[in-house]
Amino acid sequence: MSVDDRPTPNAPDDDPWLWLEEVEGARALDFVERQNRLTLDQFGGAAFERDRDILATIFDRPDNIPYASRSGGLLYNTWKDAAHPRGLWRRTMLDEFRKADPSWETILDVDQLAASEGEDWLLHWTASRSGYSRIMLSLSRGGSDAVVLREFDGETKSFVSDGFVLPEAKGSVDWLDPDTLVLSSAYGEGMATTSGYARTIRLWRRGQPVEQAEVIFETTADRMRVYCGVDDSGATTRAWIIDQVDFFNFAIWLRDAAGTLTKLDLPSGVWMQAHRDWFAIKLRQDWTVAGRTYVADSVLGISLSAFLAGDRNFAVVFEPGARRALQGFFWSDGKLLLSILDELQPVFEICTPSATGWSRETLRGLPRIGVVDVWPFDHHPSESNGDLLANVQDPLTPSSLMLIERGVESPNVLKQAPKTFDAEGLVVTQHEAISVDGERIPYVQAGPIGETGDAPVYMTAYGGFGHSIRPLYNSSLGKLWMERGGTVVHANLRGGGEFGTRWHDAGRLAGKKLSHDDFAAVAADLVRRGVTRPKRIAAQGGSNGGILITNMLVRYPERFGALFCTIPLIDMRRYTKLLAGASWIAEYGDPDKPTEWEWLKTYSAYHNAKPGQPYPPILIATTRRDDRVHPGHARKMAAKLQTMGYDAWFYEPAAGGHGYGKDNKERAGFQVLGFRFLKDKIGWRDDET
Repeated sequence: MSVDDRPTPNAPDDDPWLWLEEVEGARALDFVERQNRLTLDQFGGAAFERDRDILATIFDRPDNIPYASRSGGLLYNTWKDAAHPRGLWRRTMLDEFRKADPSWETILDVDQLAASEGEDWLLHWTASRSGYSRIMLSLSRGGSDAVVLREFDGETKSFVSDGFVLPEAKGSVDWLDPDTLVLSSAYGEGMATTSGYARTIRLWRRGQPVEQAEVIFETTADRMRVYCGVDDSGATTRAWIIDQVDFFNFAIWLRDAAGTLTKLDLPSGVWMQAHRDWFAIKLRQDWTVAGRTYVADSVLGISLSAFLAGDRNFAVVFEPGARRALQGFFWSDGKLLLSILDELQPVFEICTPSATGWSRETLRGLPRIGVVDVWPFDHHPSESNGDLLANVQDPLTPSSLMLIERGVESPNVLKQAPKTFDAEGLVVTQHEAISVDGERIPYVQAGPIGETGDAPVYMTAYGGFGHSIRPLYNSSLGKLWMERGGTVVHANLRGGGEFGTRWHDAGRLAGKKLSHDDFAAVAADLVRRGVTRPKRIAAQGGSNGGILITNMLVRYPERFGALFCTIPLIDMRRYTKLLAGASWIAEYGDPDKPTEWEWLKTYSAYHNAKPGQPYPPILIATTRRDDRVHPGHARKMAAKLQTMGYDAWFYEPAAGGHGYGKDNKERAGFQVLGFRFLKDKIGWRDDET
């Protein structure tokens, strides 16, 4: 480490590496560039380039599924390949889409746009409304969450010269009418919460400076954010305003066509979906109302007009079980579709409300094993005829995209993804480890048949925010790990949503350490079962999973041979002060409160790292354009570990946002660098190297 990399003595906040939080600071960027060179010199080279190109070619295959959403009878898709690394926004008809090689009409070539304007543009998301030709496009620089908004004409396929334009900021927008936008944006003085998201909802009329837009709703700066969606599924246009207190609690407001605001009399921890004169809520806590108690994770349905008139006679449309939990729900043409995991098996139920009650049926024709997703085909609920799309896959079987017409017909395959690796001789098995407190922790293992005791194992998990991990078909792991003889393991830790709120809460706040214990228990179970030995286990985790991986480093170093930590949170003392960090207090806790810092410091690996320990080698990687999780987390941890003399490496490309790259080649390179590092450090010389 050079003189310029030394810690700053007597730094504020007792953090000698604070200068690495200056994202574009000259000294910090010098550190990054030198670290990148060291890492690429060691783990790059011809083998890296070969594997990167193999993976990029898979990502760029012309027969990959072009996932599309229907709007106004047309199917819209954003497509990236080697010739269009930033992407084409394009459209076609359903009959054409069914063909093996459909013809597409290009609406916007993002590569041409970026070149002509000299900007690092990516198309992030679009906002349209049924029957309107005008569309709001969000353009991201390098993959960041903050976007520039610009009005686009879908008929002329050009930007509107005097249309709506908003400079870069985090937020969202929707159309109220052809000349009015509902704007939820952090842009402007006093318009951002402490988390960096929108604090107000504004009505922005055509030709009006955004600074003069009428504020129709405002929350306090200490809340996470507010956002708004326009709903035209009912008899009149209405808008739903969500005042998000924290990651898991919301106040919900209805704005009617006359502009009147009504706060819904609901508990704060709910998911809600409204459609026509019905709405459904999923509870996070038990709720007693009108003399009846509904248990947490139940889904309740009721007529919206009846509810607004004071009726609290809810229908229970879903009841949870100990290992049966709702994963999501949505409306489609008057029907409520529930996505459920029952002992980790996918189940889909259709609930139809009427004046006489709710009917229920199971969505037919889909497998009960593997990974299954179902969603509405139509982007706008008012255009829906009930058509659904489904995607089916497992670790060894590539995706099939299916159309379920009117939500009742047998699924028909629209597109089949190509097989991108040789799965001959590979099997998928499910197991359970026993964690430190006796809880059963499921995990899925994919790889060669038989236990060798020396398998090169790749482990990954997440364990946070109620997010469920499922064993997907992963071309990267399939081609570069399993096809070459390795084993892959996905673990379902507490903190996730696989078994509902109680599973999430067990791995949240002070319980976050249990989530990490769960992962370590799975590693130990692989050794107990004779699959491998600790020095042959490589583990990767990103974002919240970065906390996980750095805790494996400092708490369970003896169970792993190498670690790859990506776009991570690590410093739990300062995380709330960095970018969107304050929005995650409900998941981790507030380090400024002494009682909460007591548990946070137990899994703040940045503070718990000590010299002279048997830590395994680690590569910590982030991206400079990540404006969600600050790159300072990764930079500081790498610098601290290196100063202590550990085998710690660092990598930070300029673009990528909260991801691995802005295009397929960058994404492939990021992943391959991690694989090369892990294989080298666990002593695996696969037959391709």
